[in-house]
Amino acid sequence: MKIAVIGTGAIAQFVQRMLPEHGHELAAILVRPHRVDPKSPKSVGSVDDLPAGIEMVLDCAGHEALAGLGPDILARGLDIISVSAGALADQQVSDRLDRAARKGGARLHLASGAIGGLDCLSAAAVGPLKSVTYVGRKPPAGWKGSLAEHSLDLGNITAAETHFQGSAREAALAYPKNANVAAAVALAGVGFDNTQVRLIADPTIHKNIHEVEAEGDFGTFQFRISGTALPDNPRSSALAAMSVLSKLDQLCKPIVL
Repeated sequence: MKIAVIGTGAIAQFVQRMLPEHGHELAAILVRPHRVDPKSPKSVGSVDDLPAGIEMVLDCAGHEALAGLGPDILARGLDIISVSAGALADQQVSDRLDRAARKGGARLHLASGAIGGLDCLSAAAVGPLKSVTYVGRKPPAGWKGSLAEHSLDLGNITAAETHFQGSAREAALAYPKNANVAAAVALAGVGFDNTQVRLIADPTIHKNIHEVEAEGDFGTFQFRISGTALPDNPRSSALAAMSVLSKLDQLCKPIVL
């Protein structure tokens, strides 16, 4: 497929490097207008500048990019794969994306991101589910640049400390660069307002740890993953980048699990 990638950050760079190995062509890199690279013919600054023949857009740039560019892309009839599930916590953004997708006959595909087990959680939601809790635990460096800095001295804490407790909607809106996993769990399970979230800075760990607990008619469910961050950004999960390519592969296969 001819692919356009939104963004140039750690996840976007990983995806761009791997696309040829998955049999796809990187046809365009969509960035903010002032960040267009005049030396790169693939660098474009608006949806209108995307070249003809694009078959899929991969959003690797965060909530603001999906909210700002997503509606125009979907309205043009182009599908999007995005790791920015947290953007849908803003109901107005979610509604705009929904209307645009319907108008263009396109679909917004949310990659699983840094978490697994969402297929099980989604199946259990049919039951229905009674409760879902997500706990996100990262080394202090993984919370730099977030609201955690307002309540914790991230450079000097010596034990695990919780810096957020609330709903998945509150987490996704307050931590747009850190709480996409909470949003993905919410969308797969009981929704943004009924999913409970706890975010922890833990100086004793070196990986990002995600835990999900659920209870419902199906029984109980516990899932834990210790994920490695991308070398270029301690806030970006390697699995999140991989999940974009996995979703793309899934959409191209005639038989899927």
